[in-house]
Amino acid sequence: MSDDVQKLIRQFELEPHPEGGHYRETYRSRARVKNAGGQLLDACTAIYYLLHAGAWSAWHRIESDEIWHFYSGVPVDIHVLDNQQGLITHKLGDALQTAGTSYQVVIPGRKWFAAELSYSEGYALVGCTVAPGFEFNLFELADTKNLVRQYPEHEQLIRRLG
Repeated sequence: MSDDVQKLIRQFELEPHPEGGHYRETYRSRARVKNAGGQLLDACTAIYYLLHAGAWSAWHRIESDEIWHFYSGVPVDIHVLDNQQGLITHKLGDALQTAGTSYQVVIPGRKWFAAELSYSEGYALVGCTVAPGFEFNLFELADTKNLVRQYPEHEQLIRRLG
C-alpha cells in the first residue's frame, strides 16, 4: 500500500469495507422515507470510498440508487450488469484530465455492479451517495457461480472481481 493511500486511510479514518477497499460514512440524513418495499429508511447517506492498487469493489447490489462522485486519483471503471443492456462500464474520473470520464456516475438500485481502478497502479478517492439511505441489511454480495450462470458471456470479468 503506497504512502498516499496510507495517509488517506489515516486522514479520513477509513476502515475496510466488506466489498473491498476502504470507507467511512460521512453523512446520514435525519429525515426518514419509505423505500419501494415499504421499509422506513434514512432519506440519504454518503461515504468516502477508497480503492487502491490490488483492491476492488466486488460484485454486489443494494436496494437504492447510488451516485459515485470522483475526488482524487486515477479513473475507476464501474461495471454494471443489466438484464436488458448486458454489461455497461462507466468511467468515473477527472473529466478535465481523462477523456471519456465523468465526475459522477449513477448506479440504479438492484443492479449488480463492481468497480476497479482503470490502471494497475495508483488509487482513487471517491464518494458514494445513496438515496434512500444505505443499510447493510439491504446490501448483497454476489454469489460468483450464480452470477456467472446468469451472465455467462461475462464470466472472466465476474470471476476476476468476485
